Amino acid sequence: MPDTPRHGSLATPGPIRTVLVAVATALAVLLVSTVSVAAIAAWQLSSSFQPGVDIQGGEAPPQVGPIDEPVNILIVGSDSGEGNPAYGERGENLNDVTILLHLSPVSNSAIAVSFQRDMFVPISGCENGNPGTRKINEALYYGGLACAVTTVEGLTGLEIGYAAKVEFDGVIALSNAVGGVEVCVAEAIRDSQLSFDLEAGMHTLEGWDALQFLRSRYGVGDGSDTTRVSNQQLFLSSLIRKVKSGDTLSNPLTVYAMAKAVASNMQLSTSLSSLDSMAAMAFALKDIPLANIAFVSYPTGATTMGGVDGVAPRKAEAKILMDAIAADAQIVVTGDPGGGAQAGEDVAETPTPAPSGSASPSETPDETAVVELPPSINGQPASEQTCTIGNNY
Repeated sequence: MPDTPRHGSLATPGPIRTVLVAVATALAVLLVSTVSVAAIAAWQLSSSFQPGVDIQGGEAPPQVGPIDEPVNILIVGSDSGEGNPAYGERGENLNDVTILLHLSPVSNSAIAVSFQRDMFVPISGCENGNPGTRKINEALYYGGLACAVTTVEGLTGLEIGYAAKVEFDGVIALSNAVGGVEVCVAEAIRDSQLSFDLEAGMHTLEGWDALQFLRSRYGVGDGSDTTRVSNQQLFLSSLIRKVKSGDTLSNPLTVYAMAKAVASNMQLSTSLSSLDSMAAMAFALKDIPLANIAFVSYPTGATTMGGVDGVAPRKAEAKILMDAIAADAQIVVTGDPGGGAQAGEDVAETPTPAPSGSASPSETPDETAVVELPPSINGQPASEQTCTIGNNY
């Protein structure tokens, strides 16, 4: 606001000028208030970040604005519960969920690859030693998030520049932030181990129920981790549809709540633990159409090692999948969702209006390769609403 003149008299303003001044003042107050709220929100989010974890080969955080090249992000879900008695007595800190997300504004696509926790793989690059071939869910125990990254890099041959670890409370916070996630249940879930039951039909899950739905193993399909993965992908597909909906992205309170849930409940790699990085990833994902977002399971087959049952990689099929990701190709899922879910209906998506003069975000760049995965690789596109096949375990 300009200083009051020290000398001379002030002219008496006319009625029109008075109205203009009032409007300008109101706009200024609104602008200052909005900027102040945004600044406070940004500070709160920044202060919520946990200390970043250095990972070998971690990339420099992008600047504000969408990323301009493909990135690989490893997301692991820890089953430790961090001492919360609501989750019962937890033993070793294991990565109960391991997902590799390939996100690309170049091919205008994204693919999330789930690794079964019971898969035997060489675990390496860990601060607690190199234990050799063990189940992949032991990577966190042997060396935290950095060990999980090097283990998945060794398995896939892909470089991973970003990583995040989420605890049980993070799942609850994120599902609450978006106002719940809608899931379709074809056959009722009866999981006596978790004391979790869910009747057939459509349900909007948040909080504790959302977490139990994701954790349920013995109440889904044949009770194996293979079928649980397909159920988790069903939930994540629905979550993506909810996050990308106009009602979510246009609501600043929801967007803030989501960012707060991530910042407060995830341990991030140094390359990812900043508002710039989070915003860049969100910008890129926002414009990718649902049909170009795929959830797939890393191909495995049953095996036994040292008298312990588990699964082993099916290397020929895994190579097709990994080569497609390395080439930044768009992935087309031809297999079924897996034993824990059944195919459903395609979900209509309202296109996000593109800025004037820009290409439609749903367009596929002419030079982008498209790879159809073999039917033996289970998965589902985010554009399809699948339904859970429950069980009475």
